[in-house]
Amino acid sequence: MRDMRTRMAAVHPRITIETGKRDGKPCIRGMRITVNDVLGWLAHGMTEAEILDEHPGLEKDDFAAVYAFAADVANRAYGDY
Repeated sequence: MRDMRTRMAAVHPRITIETGKRDGKPCIRGMRITVNDVLGWLAHGMTEAEILDEHPGLEKDDFAAVYAFAADVANRAYGDY
């Protein structure tokens, strides 16, 4: 598991995974905001601009990192289509 985290961190430097933070879920740049938080907000209809307004620690480039990380995880889970 640690080896996979190391590889993911190298490919997705804005995404951090720390055992003691948010139960080891992938977070944005060491913050307590997870990839799933961002994807959930988007899925519930929030825009990137609205999320940035509510969470000023986030940056526009964090969204691209979230999308790339989620795509990589889905690809690893389900294969390349």
